Amino acid sequence: MKEQSWQHITLETNGIRLHCVQAGPPDGALVILLHGFPEFWYGWRQQIEPLAQAGYWVLAPDQRGYNLSDKPHTVEAYRIGILAKDVIGLIQALDRERALLIGHDWGAAVAWHTAIHYPQSIAKLGILNVPHPAVMVRTLRSSLRQIVKSWYIFFFQVPRLPEWVLSRKTYAPMRRMLKASSRQGTFNAEALDHYMQAWRQPGALTAMINWYRAMFRSGIASEGRSVEGAHGGRVKPSTLMIWGAKDIALHRSMAQPSLEFCDHGRLVFFEQATHWVQHDEPQRVTRLLLDFLEE
Repeated sequence: MKEQSWQHITLETNGIRLHCVQAGPPDGALVILLHGFPEFWYGWRQQIEPLAQAGYWVLAPDQRGYNLSDKPHTVEAYRIGILAKDVIGLIQALDRERALLIGHDWGAAVAWHTAIHYPQSIAKLGILNVPHPAVMVRTLRSSLRQIVKSWYIFFFQVPRLPEWVLSRKTYAPMRRMLKASSRQGTFNAEALDHYMQAWRQPGALTAMINWYRAMFRSGIASEGRSVEGAHGGRVKPSTLMIWGAKDIALHRSMAQPSLEFCDHGRLVFFEQATHWVQHDEPQRVTRLLLDFLEE
């Protein structure tokens, strides 16, 4: 099986249509891969084929607002609870009751929320470089260091200006951000060309930034109450956290406390990897995920 055999499909979920890449045998256990900002399904390209070859039915969607998926116009359409319902809708659209869910960055935030609120639908949970939401809320309330690291969240609240800044000179600021925050050579010219094609989709950049605007408008305190109100924020599915220790945006100190909310959790640090851990260390991350899914 090769990339040429991957299928590009559109699935209806939660009132919208999501473009997805599908690979592997349809009778295999369903694995859903959720990308973050500013990626799209392509961010999992190095994991899709090994998972499919191992017998899993792999689904890597462009989450709402990204690339070829629908892009609702309102900020409220990107609230975390709605994003989690998109995932549940994908599982239902494929006529499954449960899925193995793996997420990175914003995709990991959605994965946490989905596992907390819909534990019956998630068989196992893989999290890459994002803390449990309660830990994130607690840290943003108390840590000036993390607030400084999260400066871009506040910049994204300004109307229209972030879109103008990020798209200048053929998205040069976004290309620089990916290269500066990853290991040298992780994002090559070919990969960046693919990303730029996704960013250029009509309405995509605003929709992508609206994820941050929706988080800010819903309020940190509100998000904390929402999580704590759902079984105390407990994560019942078996959970593997993978963390690139050289993440410049999210401090590693938030990783270990996240396990306190997991009934069955394990944490693996990649000391030389960055926030883009599955890109920096694709083979090692893929092997770790496969071992976890097969346990």
